[in-house]
Amino acid sequence: MKLKLPFYIHKVGAGFPSPATDYIEDDIDLNSQLIRNAPATFIIRVQGKSMNNVGIHDGDLLIVDRSINPKNSSTVIANVNEELVVKTFMKEKDKNYLTSGQKKIELNDNPNVIIWGVVTYVIHKLH
Repeated sequence: MKLKLPFYIHKVGAGFPSPATDYIEDDIDLNSQLIRNAPATFIIRVQGKSMNNVGIHDGDLLIVDRSINPKNSSTVIANVNEELVVKTFMKEKDKNYLTSGQKKIELNDNPNVIIWGVVTYVIHKLH
C-alpha cells in the first residue's frame, strides 16, 4: 500500500514563516523514503521508558529491517526469553551484548537471545 503525501522542495526554517504552499514539488511515498527492503521490514510500537536516553519513548513506532546486520551501537529489536525488547547492540573485543543503560545481556553464550532486526527509523508524536 502506498501512502502519498505532498512533498515540499522548500526546506522549512525554524525562524521566520514561509508560504510553503508555493513550493509543492510532487507527492512523496513514505514507504519509499522509510523502507529499503519491504519484505524484511516491520513496524512495532514501543512500550516502556528504558530507551528514553537515545530518543525512543513509550508509544513510539519503530521501523525495523531484518535484513540489516547490526553494527556497534545499532538499536535493535531482540527476542530475549520469548519477549521482544528494544536495546542497543554493543561489541567489545570478542563479546557482543545488548544494553539499555547499566544492565548488559551477553549474546555469545546465550541461545535465548535472538536479534530480530535493526531499527532504521523512530516515529514519535511531538507533545
